[in-house]
Amino acid sequence: MRHAAHVIALGFGAGRAPVAPGTFGTLLAWPVGWALGDASAGVALVTIAVLFLIGVWACGVTGRDLGVHDHGSMVWDEFVAFLLVLAVVPRELAWQAAAFGLFRAFDIVKPAPIRWFERRYTGGFGVMFDDLLAAGYTLLVLALAKRLFF
Repeated sequence: MRHAAHVIALGFGAGRAPVAPGTFGTLLAWPVGWALGDASAGVALVTIAVLFLIGVWACGVTGRDLGVHDHGSMVWDEFVAFLLVLAVVPRELAWQAAAFGLFRAFDIVKPAPIRWFERRYTGGFGVMFDDLLAAGYTLLVLALAKRLFF
């Protein structure tokens, strides 16, 4: 953590968790998501877009310095992608818990085409982009569930 990019990419230390660092990075987003929930949708989306761009830089630098394109300790991608999910789902614990579980599952399993994109795009953009796709899958499943069952 010798560089500001490392601090960001490792989620201010969340990525140094001895087990499941991606889960800790996702959990880090929850209080920030609640705080952003009070902002307008435009402010939240601009904030998330800026955090995404910062992540492209930070994860690119950190991956290069670590010698591993998408090192497991880099969790900024989970943080930003889950912020996007939290900006969309209802501010109810049940919806957010379901979103958390689905997001983690999609991020770990990487169903098609997430894995294809993960292999195709490298560097900071690749690290960040596959988690956006996992967020998209999460939101799609929750939207279908809401439409069909609620």
